[in-house]
Parts: sequence; C-alpha cells; structure tokens
Amino acid sequence: MEERSLFEDEASQPLASRMRPRTLDEFVGQTHLLGPGCVLRRLIEEDHVSSMIFWGPPGVGKTTLAGVIAQRTRAAFINFSAVTSGIKEIRAVMQRAEEGRRLGGRTIVFVDEIHRFNKAQQDAFLPFVERGSIVLIGATTENPSFEVNGALLSRCRVFVLKALTAEELAGLLSRALSDPRGLGRYRAEVAPDMLNAIASFANGDARAALSTLEMAVLNGEPCENGIRVTEEMLAQCTSRRSLLYDKGGEEHYNLISALHKSMRNSDPDAAVYWLARMLEAGEDPLYVARRVLRFASEDVGLADPKALEIAVAAYQACHFIGMPECSVHLTEAVVYLSLAPRSNAMYTAYTAARSDAMEQLAEPVPLVIRNAPTRLMKELDYGRGYQYAHDAPDRLTDMQCLPDSLRGREYYRPTEQGYEARCKARLEQIRAWRRAHGAGSKDTANDG
Repeated sequence: MEERSLFEDEASQPLASRMRPRTLDEFVGQTHLLGPGCVLRRLIEEDHVSSMIFWGPPGVGKTTLAGVIAQRTRAAFINFSAVTSGIKEIRAVMQRAEEGRRLGGRTIVFVDEIHRFNKAQQDAFLPFVERGSIVLIGATTENPSFEVNGALLSRCRVFVLKALTAEELAGLLSRALSDPRGLGRYRAEVAPDMLNAIASFANGDARAALSTLEMAVLNGEPCENGIRVTEEMLAQCTSRRSLLYDKGGEEHYNLISALHKSMRNSDPDAAVYWLARMLEAGEDPLYVARRVLRFASEDVGLADPKALEIAVAAYQACHFIGMPECSVHLTEAVVYLSLAPRSNAMYTAYTAARSDAMEQLAEPVPLVIRNAPTRLMKELDYGRGYQYAHDAPDRLTDMQCLPDSLRGREYYRPTEQGYEARCKARLEQIRAWRRAHGAGSKDTANDG
C-alpha cells in the first residue's frame, strides 16, 4: 500500500512512468470520457468524484486517471494494490478513512487490478463505501460484471476506457521524443513511418508503445546530432507482438465466440483470423479443437456427417503434434466447417429431449425393451414382446420404445440441407410406415 506515490519522478523510471500525464490536458485518448463537457472530466475538475470503476485493456490510462484525480482532489488519496494487499491492509486503511470521515475529511482509495481481490476482500470495502467513509476507484482489465461483487458494483459507476488509436499513439511517441521528461536529452532521430510502425505494433497500449520506443532509442546508433534509430533495430524491437489475451478472462470468451459465430455465418476468412488470434496469443490448441468438435455436431450435424470426422481428426492432430504444426490442421477443420451445409437439428433434438427428461425423471423404461438377464426379471415380464427388427420383413416393427406419456413425441426434425435431406426422406418413410401399422401414435400425443 502506498500513499501519494503515483508521480514520484526518478531518472531511472521507465519511459512510460516518466511520461505519465499530470493533467487532463496532457491525457491522450478517451475523448468520449474526458473531452470538453464530458461527464468524467466535469467530475474530476469539480472535485465531485464518486465511487467508480475504470474498465479497459492494459495501457489505456486507468492508473493515470487515478493519478490526475489524486492531483486535483482535496481528499486524502491512497493507492492500493490488489496484488500485494490483503484483508489486514484493507482494514487498516478503512480504519484511517473512518477516522478521517468523523473529522469531516474524505478519503479516495484507488485499487489497481481490483478483479484480483476475492469476494471476502471486496466485501471488506462495501460498508465503508455505503457509509461514505471512502470513495472507491477501481481499475480492472476484466469485465466487472463477472469479477466485481454485485453489491459493490451497484454502488460504483463503470467507465469503459478504449484502446488508443494508432494516430493517438503516434502523437504520444512524437511528444516523448522531444519532452525533457522523456527522451529529449537523447536527441533521437526516428522517422515518422517508424513511429507509425511502433504505434501499430503496440495494439492500442500506450505503455507498450513507449517501452518499445525507449528500447529502440537506447539501442540506437550514435550519430553526429545524437542517436539514430535504424529499421534493423526497430525490427528487432518489434519482432513479436504481445496479443491482448487472458485465457481465463473476457477476451478468451470473446474470441472463441467470434470464431464459432464466424463459422456459423459461413465466413471462413473471419474464422481463420479469429483462430490465428487465439493460437498466436498462446491458447491451448486442444481447447480450440474441442470447440470445433462441438460445432461439427451443433451447427452441421447430419447435413454433412464428414464434418465430425474432420473435426475429430483435427483434434487428434493437435494432440499428436501440438503447436505450431497443428495450426494448419485446425485451419483445415475451421474452413471445412465454415463451408459445410448448416443444420442445428442435433442441438434442437437433444434440447427438446433433455427438457422432457428433466421434467419426467421417474419415467420408467417400457418393459418390452428392458433387458432380462435373470429369471426373476423374465418372470416380471422384462423383455416380453420384444420384436427383433432384423427379423421383420421391412426391418421395422410397431414396438413402442418411448414411455406412454411421451408416445408420439418427435425430437429429431431434419432439415433439407446437404445429406440431411436424405435423412429426412428416410425418416418420413419410417414414420409413415408406423402410422400405417398403428405404431407410435396416440390421440393425446404431444409431438412438440
């Protein structure tokens, strides 16, 4: 836990820390919140800050906004880290804040990475927020709907911070080159197209952009006027982009959703892109393969029975050889499934059957299709009247396999897509035969 420590300026600090904006006018991006007349800007300028949560990707200014508030507010400001602090530290801070409230003071507590606090730790803040002992400002990269307690979230206003644009980042980098707080003393020469390349590489993250620029300048070639950054050096500094991805966070589910829905929409180009985003960010290929397997039956099914075979083969390939080689196998599966005919008949059939199964858990198996391995079971009529379909002339019988209450229920409703059109024709033949022979019908039957 630290108090008033956001703007300690040491020469040894990283460039991103040295260039941290001190005022709203220096702040880059978030014009939807901090532009003239916008609500958050007014709250900060008028010192009417209430409990709030800043939600956004890394490097967009969440901690910086807290720092600006610290500079402008007339309240005591405490910087609190969810990584290094526990219940004991929380209680100590809350006690100080409560004492300050009784004396007419106000305390703002900034909690970085608030999503890392467990439920008990978050609950410790709640009574003090309710009483007004503190103004809580939390920062998180995770969706607060999932990561922040509902009771605490309901007492905070959520402000969504967006990734910085390439143009905003390029302007920030240009300023860092000339600013005495930044790299001004190095008199570095960096071509505008190189700044644009760094901005693009940073992917909306100001901290990453400034760190890359600092690395390039510090490793640049000395020249007559200062330091020159070459394309070769820049290429080394930007050889590997760190993609925004959290295997357990919202972005994980956003990307797998994008992959699934792109395939469902028969868009192989989009599907392959989202696949690459996941794999290059370090996602387990077996996880992707399992979702592809699910898609093969949920969205294609019998419209193309080969889809499941290809999905299974892709999973096995991922299991056998892993990344990066298995990326091509997953690509093959994703493209094939994107182009395959569509049918969700398997999904709807199971959903309907599941509903009946859950509502009628005690429904007994008809005696005629029960197994009878013992004498007692035979004496109880287990299996009596069973008809072996292979012995029937049409390979069909009028034997009832559903419970009486579900007699006549139809779960599988095939489409006209691909191979399933043949399945539909065959099923219609079967059902017509059974109607003709008095099987599977009931006056009160509910056919769903």
